[in-house]
Amino acid sequence: MSDYLIKALAYDNQVRAYAVRTTDTVGEAQRRHYTWPTASAALGRAMTAGVMMGAMLKGENKLTIKIEGGGPIGPILVDSDAKGHVRGYVTNPQTHFDLNQQGKLDVARAVGTTGMLTVVKDIGMRENFTGQVPIVSGELGEDFTYYFVSSEQVPSSVGVGVLVNPDNTILAAGGFIIQLMPGTSEETISIIEQRLSTIEPISKLIQKGLTPEEILFEVLGEEHVKVLEKMPVEFRCHCSRERISNALISLGKEEIQSIIEEDEQAEAQCHFCNEKYQFSKEELEELKENAM
Repeated sequence: MSDYLIKALAYDNQVRAYAVRTTDTVGEAQRRHYTWPTASAALGRAMTAGVMMGAMLKGENKLTIKIEGGGPIGPILVDSDAKGHVRGYVTNPQTHFDLNQQGKLDVARAVGTTGMLTVVKDIGMRENFTGQVPIVSGELGEDFTYYFVSSEQVPSSVGVGVLVNPDNTILAAGGFIIQLMPGTSEETISIIEQRLSTIEPISKLIQKGLTPEEILFEVLGEEHVKVLEKMPVEFRCHCSRERISNALISLGKEEIQSIIEEDEQAEAQCHFCNEKYQFSKEELEELKENAM
């Protein structure tokens, strides 16, 4: 099964829902950054939430999530768009701890609980929309839930999970977001709260191999869910040699000349995908000609 996301409505359009499988996507991030298990879980949860939040956008809109909890993992950055593309990195990818008291990867310890979760949306306006909330648990699912309620005033429930194999590769990853529309009846709210309190953890549902559709059926009840759209999901970075070249040109003639004299070459590395770009002395001379 390839990674994909579904958008759905439920309970006669009172509820908006998203669910996604991100196993391959998070696996690509793990491979590129060589994250250790606890870091993989933190980055994977953030990317899973990020790709679902991106799916809430339209057209060419995109968003950036920054999680700074004060923990040893350092800041986590995730970019996503409305087309199912997501990329992300964690500052200290080789972060890992023993399992917590619940026998799970100790994401909260890695992320920390003394900082902020920030979401910046580029929706084509002159100024970006920025929402920021304190981190409440460091587990990230609860933190994104708090973000929606506090910053966007949308009662929501966010479940994200990542399972890691003994060899550090990703066994399974995915999640869901349930949002109540204005005017949702108390009866519907009560039913959903009851179901959320009794379902297995999202990581267990993913481990069992449930599809995004089946995850929503578990959370909301199959008879209540109406799937609207299915969208492929993938790790995709928009760095390129051309972008890096333009960044070097923007340094100006003097700075490029300094690089040529000191190193006779240049190497640039993308934080998001770890791709390296090499520039020879001859190539730098060429870039210098185009610089101011």
